[in-house]
Amino acid sequence: MPSLATLTPPQHLNMDIDKKAIGYSSGGNLKSRLQCKLSQPSNTEELCFEEMSQWSQSLERLLSSKYGMKIFQAFLKSEFSDENLEFWVVCEDYKKIKSSFRMSSRAKKIFKLYIQAEAPREINIDHKTREVIRTNMKVASAVCFEEAQKIVFGLMEKDSYPRFLKSDIYRTLLDSTSAPMRM
Repeated sequence: MPSLATLTPPQHLNMDIDKKAIGYSSGGNLKSRLQCKLSQPSNTEELCFEEMSQWSQSLERLLSSKYGMKIFQAFLKSEFSDENLEFWVVCEDYKKIKSSFRMSSRAKKIFKLYIQAEAPREINIDHKTREVIRTNMKVASAVCFEEAQKIVFGLMEKDSYPRFLKSDIYRTLLDSTSAPMRM
């Protein structure tokens, strides 16, 4: 079973990812959050049954969870297919860049690493999308990689995510947590 390594983009892109960059939110209603908090020791961050069971509702829910993201990444690494998630997260970070110079520079790095044919971490997109991105990069903007990001998200949603929900890594973690106490 792979380790639950922290999700970070490649060092040569020099990009930091924080909870807000990947859309982290505590999610759920107040009662659910209280149940999670009450079922854990106060000084540690641990998974609770409520949070983990929400991951099966949608890929968005899974990716909005700090632990969900890490565990999904570990699963994808075990299948040698973590480039899609990595690309998606890098795009989320890219959208936040304000400086046009930095945006242009980062766009070139992302293109070389994920988009161009035979790229080291090449994602599975069609030729037309690749060319649209090449055109978009002439004047880099926050939506430069939007179409490729949608394609990659769709691939994860239809392929990797359902396999993750059936995987030993998810099932074992879900089984190892107890249902939260009733309030």
